[in-house]
Amino acid sequence: MKMRFVANPIGVIHTPFTNLEGMPIQPTGAAGVKGTVEVFEKYLPGLKDLEGFSHIILLYHFHGSSGFKLQVVPFLDSQPRGLFATRAPKRPNPIGLSVVQLDKIENGILHIQNVDILNDTPLLDIKPYVPEFDAPKKVRTGWLAKARKVASRHKSDDRFK
Repeated sequence: MKMRFVANPIGVIHTPFTNLEGMPIQPTGAAGVKGTVEVFEKYLPGLKDLEGFSHIILLYHFHGSSGFKLQVVPFLDSQPRGLFATRAPKRPNPIGLSVVQLDKIENGILHIQNVDILNDTPLLDIKPYVPEFDAPKKVRTGWLAKARKVASRHKSDDRFK
Protein backbone atom coordinates (compact mmCIF):
# COMPACT_ATOMS: atom_id res chain seq x y z
CA MET A 1 0.00 0.00 0.00
CA LYS A 2 1.41 3.37 -0.99
CA MET A 3 0.74 6.29 1.34
CA ARG A 4 1.57 9.92 0.80
CA PHE A 5 2.53 12.36 3.51
CA VAL A 6 3.17 16.05 3.06
CA ALA A 7 4.50 18.22 5.86
CA ASN A 8 4.29 21.99 5.70
CA PRO A 9 6.72 23.94 7.87
CA ILE A 10 5.12 26.12 10.55
CA GLY A 11 8.26 28.19 11.05
CA VAL A 12 12.05 28.36 10.89
CA ILE A 13 14.65 27.61 13.56
CA HIS A 14 17.56 30.06 13.73
CA THR A 15 20.82 29.02 15.42
CA PRO A 16 24.51 29.89 15.31
CA PHE A 17 25.28 26.65 13.44
CA THR A 18 25.75 27.26 9.71
CA ASN A 19 27.78 24.10 9.01
CA LEU A 20 26.94 20.50 9.92
CA GLU A 21 30.52 19.74 10.92
CA GLY A 22 31.40 20.70 14.47
CA MET A 23 27.81 21.00 15.70
CA PRO A 24 26.74 19.39 18.97
CA ILE A 25 25.10 16.04 18.28
CA GLN A 26 22.44 16.34 21.01
CA PRO A 27 21.01 19.19 23.13
CA THR A 28 23.11 17.94 26.07
CA GLY A 29 26.19 19.05 24.12
CA ALA A 30 24.67 22.44 23.35
CA ALA A 31 24.27 23.70 26.92
CA GLY A 32 23.78 27.46 26.85
CA VAL A 33 23.68 27.72 23.04
CA LYS A 34 20.91 30.18 22.19
CA GLY A 35 18.64 30.32 19.19
CA THR A 36 15.23 31.51 18.11
CA VAL A 37 12.22 29.93 16.52
CA GLU A 38 10.27 32.08 14.08
CA VAL A 39 6.70 30.84 13.88
CA PHE A 40 4.85 31.82 10.71
CA GLU A 41 2.03 34.33 11.21
CA LYS A 42 -0.87 32.01 10.47
CA TYR A 43 0.28 29.65 13.27
CA LEU A 44 0.81 32.31 15.96
CA PRO A 45 -2.54 31.64 17.70
CA GLY A 46 -1.21 28.13 18.43
CA LEU A 47 1.43 29.62 20.76
CA LYS A 48 -1.23 30.55 23.33
CA ASP A 49 -0.29 29.13 26.77
CA LEU A 50 3.10 27.80 25.60
CA GLU A 51 5.01 30.36 27.72
CA GLY A 52 4.01 28.38 30.83
CA PHE A 53 6.41 25.58 29.87
CA SER A 54 10.13 25.67 30.62
CA HIS A 55 10.99 23.14 27.90
CA ILE A 56 9.53 22.30 24.51
CA ILE A 57 9.97 19.57 21.94
CA LEU A 58 10.83 20.79 18.45
CA LEU A 59 10.14 18.50 15.50
CA TYR A 60 11.95 19.58 12.36
CA HIS A 61 13.13 18.59 8.91
CA PHE A 62 16.80 17.62 8.56
CA HIS A 63 17.11 19.90 5.52
CA GLY A 64 20.90 19.49 5.34
CA SER A 65 20.61 15.73 4.92
CA SER A 66 19.67 13.56 1.95
CA GLY A 67 19.53 9.85 1.33
CA PHE A 68 19.94 7.17 3.97
CA LYS A 69 21.44 3.78 4.76
CA LEU A 70 19.76 1.24 7.00
CA GLN A 71 23.04 0.57 8.81
CA VAL A 72 25.27 3.44 9.91
CA VAL A 73 28.25 4.10 12.12
CA PRO A 74 26.78 6.62 14.58
CA PHE A 75 28.68 9.53 16.08
CA LEU A 76 29.05 7.81 19.45
CA ASP A 77 30.30 4.46 18.17
CA SER A 78 32.76 2.87 15.78
CA GLN A 79 30.70 -0.07 14.57
CA PRO A 80 27.68 -0.24 12.28
CA ARG A 81 24.27 -0.07 13.96
CA GLY A 82 20.76 -0.32 12.60
CA LEU A 83 19.58 3.15 11.58
CA PHE A 84 16.50 2.97 13.81
CA ALA A 85 18.71 2.26 16.85
CA THR A 86 20.49 5.59 16.27
CA ARG A 87 19.71 9.27 16.02
CA ALA A 88 21.57 9.66 12.74
CA PRO A 89 20.13 12.50 10.61
CA LYS A 90 20.08 10.63 7.27
CA ARG A 91 16.75 8.81 7.49
CA PRO A 92 13.95 7.67 5.16
CA ASN A 93 11.90 10.56 6.59
CA PRO A 94 14.52 13.06 7.77
CA ILE A 95 12.74 14.29 10.89
CA GLY A 96 14.64 15.57 13.90
CA LEU A 97 13.56 15.99 17.49
CA SER A 98 15.14 18.19 20.17
CA VAL A 99 14.06 19.09 23.67
CA VAL A 100 15.12 22.70 24.24
CA GLN A 101 14.68 25.24 27.00
CA LEU A 102 12.09 27.93 26.29
CA ASP A 103 13.24 31.25 27.77
CA LYS A 104 10.53 33.57 26.47
CA ILE A 105 8.17 34.33 23.62
CA GLU A 106 8.19 37.81 22.06
CA ASN A 107 6.05 38.76 19.06
CA GLY A 108 5.83 35.19 17.81
CA ILE A 109 9.54 34.53 18.28
CA LEU A 110 10.50 31.76 20.70
CA HIS A 111 13.80 32.39 22.44
CA ILE A 112 15.39 29.03 23.20
CA GLN A 113 18.62 27.56 24.47
CA ASN A 114 20.46 24.24 24.49
CA VAL A 115 19.85 24.06 20.76
CA ASP A 116 21.71 21.55 18.56
CA ILE A 117 20.00 22.36 15.25
CA LEU A 118 21.37 23.68 11.95
CA ASN A 119 20.50 27.30 11.13
CA ASP A 120 17.41 27.94 8.99
CA THR A 121 15.92 24.51 9.73
CA PRO A 122 12.24 24.13 8.76
CA LEU A 123 10.09 23.66 11.88
CA LEU A 124 7.37 21.00 11.59
CA ASP A 125 5.80 21.09 15.04
CA ILE A 126 6.14 22.22 18.67
CA LYS A 127 5.00 20.21 21.67
CA PRO A 128 5.31 21.00 25.37
CA TYR A 129 7.78 18.85 27.27
CA VAL A 130 6.11 17.21 30.28
CA PRO A 131 8.39 14.94 32.37
CA GLU A 132 5.51 12.76 33.53
CA PHE A 133 4.59 12.08 29.90
CA ASP A 134 7.99 12.18 28.23
CA ALA A 135 10.51 10.74 30.72
CA PRO A 136 9.74 7.10 31.57
CA LYS A 137 11.28 5.91 34.84
CA LYS A 138 12.49 2.45 33.78
CA VAL A 139 14.37 2.54 30.49
CA ARG A 140 17.00 0.57 28.59
CA THR A 141 19.36 2.44 26.29
CA GLY A 142 20.84 -0.47 24.33
CA TRP A 143 24.27 0.10 22.82
CA LEU A 144 24.14 3.73 23.99
CA ALA A 145 24.29 2.76 27.68
CA LYS A 146 28.03 3.51 27.79
CA ALA A 147 28.33 5.98 24.92
CA ARG A 148 25.65 8.42 26.10
CA LYS A 149 27.93 9.67 28.88
CA VAL A 150 30.23 11.31 26.30
CA ALA A 151 27.50 12.80 24.09
CA SER A 152 27.89 16.25 25.64
CA ARG A 153 31.52 16.40 24.48
CA HIS A 154 31.06 14.88 21.02
CA LYS A 155 30.64 17.04 17.89
CA SER A 156 29.27 16.29 14.45
CA ASP A 157 31.64 15.40 11.64
CA ASP A 158 31.17 14.82 7.91
CA ARG A 159 29.87 11.23 8.04
CA PHE A 160 26.20 12.20 7.44
CA LYS A 161 26.64 14.81 4.69
